[in-house]
Amino acid sequence: MIIKIIALGKLKEKFLKDGIEEFQKRLTPYTSLEIIELQPVEIKDKHLISKALDEEAEKILAHIKPLSYVITLEINGKMLSSEEFAQKIDNLTKDGITEVIFVIGSSYGLSPIISQRADFKISLSKMTFLHQFARLILIEQIYRAFKIIKGETYHK
Repeated sequence: MIIKIIALGKLKEKFLKDGIEEFQKRLTPYTSLEIIELQPVEIKDKHLISKALDEEAEKILAHIKPLSYVITLEINGKMLSSEEFAQKIDNLTKDGITEVIFVIGSSYGLSPIISQRADFKISLSKMTFLHQFARLILIEQIYRAFKIIKGETYHK
């Protein structure tokens, strides 16, 4: 299975970059993981948020193949335990899904165009995090999922 994370915006904090690089290394025995960073649309007028999100949607869709399984991170997405998330990943593999794409929107969220394209929607928490933390939390949970699937001890 190939896993891609499409994220709007670049990471600025070294500690986040270091954490993500560490989990990318740890994931190499389990899966191929690619992170695609896209430039968010600058929003100068709050009345133009919807238009900007639709422009971002075009950028995102350019990286999604018709048969890709798309999981969006959304406030109203389903909250899963780490074990449930691992089961979801395992089921996708068993169903023959070869590419899973996680989409993390900009600080204003995702366009309805992307939300409608999603095959599944998740929420990381009811809590609010700094936007850039979502990428690190997601990649750690992907790593944890593979450890759980393999019956390895990291998930204790």
